[in-house]
Amino acid sequence: MAKKYKLTRPELKRQRDALHRFERYLPMLKLKQQQLQMTLRDVNRLLREADEAVHQAQQVFQPYRAVLADLAGLDVRSLAEPATVRTATRNVAGVNIPVYEDVEFPPVTYSLFATPPWVDRALADLRELNRRLALVRVLRQQYELLHRELVKIIQRVNLFDKVKIPEARETIRIIRIKLGDEMTAAVGRAKIAKGKLTEISNESGLLEEAVEDPQS
Repeated sequence: MAKKYKLTRPELKRQRDALHRFERYLPMLKLKQQQLQMTLRDVNRLLREADEAVHQAQQVFQPYRAVLADLAGLDVRSLAEPATVRTATRNVAGVNIPVYEDVEFPPVTYSLFATPPWVDRALADLRELNRRLALVRVLRQQYELLHRELVKIIQRVNLFDKVKIPEARETIRIIRIKLGDEMTAAVGRAKIAKGKLTEISNESGLLEEAVEDPQS
């Protein structure tokens, strides 16, 4: 359904003001879109690198999987789980995203003398794997937040560029044509009225002359 609007001068001003706002806001939206796209490319690259680092760490830890299952009384996996993942916050084009800093692990609670020597190495390798997994999770959060915002910005850019601005321009064109037609009609009516007044004035003048000079 076509949007209704009044073909008046106040409406013309309102549409012009709206068009000015749209045209001023659109470049800012496009700049934000570019910033988000560039940052997303960087995050995607870092995410691929982090995934590869996780794969490498998994290969390093692989030999310990079987022997850890036979290790009684010691839960190495729990000791290797991060107690805290420390992050900072970064603002990208108005979007706050988490930035990975480091992880903190629980303190070692087993006896170094009562456990096989390879346990220390296995714990260190598993912690490194979990450290890299934590980085991947943070990068994925970054990507999801940025991608979600990018989708919204693209929708707004398309709305302004393909809908709002063309609609405002078309409305302004129609209103200007209507007001121009009204002005032309008003000028035409004024000329007709002026012509009739002139005609009446001329007739009145002739009548007065006839009254003043009956012999004519």
